[in-house]
This record gives sequence, C-alpha cells and structure tokens, in this order.
Amino acid sequence: HVQLVESGGGSVQAGGSLRLSCVVSGDTASTYCMGWFRQRPGGIHEGIAAIDSDENTNYVDSLKGRFAISKDYAKNSVYLQMNNLKPEDTAMYYCATAPRYCSIASISFWREWGQGTQVTVS
Repeated sequence: HVQLVESGGGSVQAGGSLRLSCVVSGDTASTYCMGWFRQRPGGIHEGIAAIDSDENTNYVDSLKGRFAISKDYAKNSVYLQMNNLKPEDTAMYYCATAPRYCSIASISFWREWGQGTQVTVS
C-alpha cells in the first residue's frame, strides 16, 4: 500500500508560479510511474504529467512548457513546477502512482491517489 500527501497549493495571481510537492510512503517499490492530475470545478480528472522510474516524462500538450514534473528519489517525492499560471489553472491538484503504465490518458491506469491540494489563480 502507498500513501501520497500533496502540498504547495494556494492562491496566486495570474502570471505567478507554484511548486507542488507529493511525498510518497509505504510500498514505493510498486510505484513504477508517478503523475499529476487536476480536477477543475465541475470537471473530470485531467492528466497533466507523468514520470516513470527511468525519469522519462510525458505531458499533456496544452500544459507542456508551463508545467514541469520532476522526482527526488532520496526524498521519495515528486514535484510539479507550474509557471505563468492562468485563472483556468484553478483546480484541485492530485498526485498518483501507477504500477505499470505511465499514461495520463486515462485514470484507470492509476492506483493510488493523494487527497489533493487546491490551486486558485486570480
């Protein structure tokens, strides 16, 4: 079993930046892939970015260039750097782990989820 705890959300003005963190504990050997998703008000979970155990990354095209995912193995953490934030980035942001497939196209690949951290851009 894996536990994920996100932090780093908050309120920011348009054009600002935030760095989200996700600390992973428990059976980290099963976390082949780690990713970030968001759920905007009234919307579904949207995949943002993912990083696998070889540090290969993939991003949703619409956010590539503004958002960046990274990992710190020593801290069992994954990060999401978000730059030039826009009001439409307002959402609850979640980190998740997947045991096999590193695809953000579907949440069905993702097994464990954090509680989320709110990002509000005004």
